[in-house]
Amino acid sequence: FLLISFPVQMTTWPKPEAFNSHYLDATTGATPLSMLKQGMPIENTTLDLLLGNVGGSLGEIGAIALLLGFAYMLWKKIITWHIPVSILTTVAIFSLLIGIDPLTQLLTGGLLLGSIFMATDYVTSPMSHKGMIIYGVAIGLLTIIIRQWAAYPEGMSFAILIMNAFTPLINMYVKPKRFGEVVKHG
Repeated sequence: FLLISFPVQMTTWPKPEAFNSHYLDATTGATPLSMLKQGMPIENTTLDLLLGNVGGSLGEIGAIALLLGFAYMLWKKIITWHIPVSILTTVAIFSLLIGIDPLTQLLTGGLLLGSIFMATDYVTSPMSHKGMIIYGVAIGLLTIIIRQWAAYPEGMSFAILIMNAFTPLINMYVKPKRFGEVVKHG
């Protein structure tokens, strides 16, 4: 609601270098996705994007920390790889197909946070692995479509919300095997 009602105020962040000074005031600037949306070149390098040396909310910066969290959750078997990998792969492939830099798309905005921590929510994501991949591919496509052709520079949260509405439909058509069920062949 706040993002739709107050888009400028909700997407303007202090620049990281402002926190290194001895001043109490900080300068604000656009996030990398906002800069791309306005047709401006991104000022940050890939290393800046990986380390989080960019303006933005906590979930938009620090790709390395988010990827470490992903590895930890996979190791502890809290989540499976199906949803995050299908989202990230779809974003990379679709970005290449439409001629935009996939690395920038993967490392900016809330894509990593959304694909690793939000889209994998047990209640709102599909139950079967096949359903999870369908869900992830659809989120990846919707994210790039919203980023490229909608008015808002970020599309991850909206893509997740839209696909959450389709989860019951995915679960209905891609049913997981029930415990103890014998699959009939032939």
